[in-house]
Amino acid sequence: MKRFFLITNEAKDPQWVFTNKIADVIKHLGAEAVCVKNERQAFMEAVGAQIDCALVLGGDGTLLRAARNLMDSGIPLLGINLGTLGYLAEVESAGAGEAIERLIRDEYVREERMMLSGKVLAAREEMQYALNDIVISRCGTLQILNVRIYVNDQFLKDYCADGVIVAAPTGSTGYNLSAGGPIVEPSANLLLLTPICPHTLNSRSIVFSPDDEITVEIPPGKDGYEQVVEANFDGSYKVTLRTGDRIRIRRADKTTGIVRLHTESFLAVLHKKMREV
Repeated sequence: MKRFFLITNEAKDPQWVFTNKIADVIKHLGAEAVCVKNERQAFMEAVGAQIDCALVLGGDGTLLRAARNLMDSGIPLLGINLGTLGYLAEVESAGAGEAIERLIRDEYVREERMMLSGKVLAAREEMQYALNDIVISRCGTLQILNVRIYVNDQFLKDYCADGVIVAAPTGSTGYNLSAGGPIVEPSANLLLLTPICPHTLNSRSIVFSPDDEITVEIPPGKDGYEQVVEANFDGSYKVTLRTGDRIRIRRADKTTGIVRLHTESFLAVLHKKMREV
């Protein structure tokens, strides 16, 4: 690798002190660094710039936004954690220099991570994508939601809950984990359906094949009132749904390239991260 794209979360590096330090390291090693703010236009300008790798300086949220913005570019991502607890970040800030040296020596592995796509049926909304999850949740007042789940157009279950999460393997350690869902190996291919605070004693997460399609329908609420909910894609893009709307979620035809440097197993990394909580 010789040309790097630095994506900075300005809230975590407001004066670009760390970003400039990383850029200097890259240049000192004879490679090239392109620094931009975390903005859509900057991403689009970089797509045609023959970038070998995007170094994402921030936390998991910064990397998720980068994944959405760069998903058509083929540029792999390496997360450098400037936050507190980052499951997606491969490198902590103290080890960034060594990581860059290894990238330049081509000592890395690229993983292709499964993504999700979601489309509101019978609507003009474009297809949207997520690396972590698509969350159907309430908006506005604190009311319990009624959601109806179909799998491959076959009715599965009605949930009375705060919402539901459809997660990709990469997102199993995100909101899915907080809602009591299972942790899975991020390079796996499957779909996770997890209710959020369900009003029942026997609701559990369900694991589906990557070829399954999950449709979430918004039925009338209690006493027939209209429900207004949000579908959030990786927490950075949302679509409003109302009673009668359906959103179909499936494995996307796109993937996100994630650069791996460490030889630690997923379980070893998970053990370390969980001790930090």
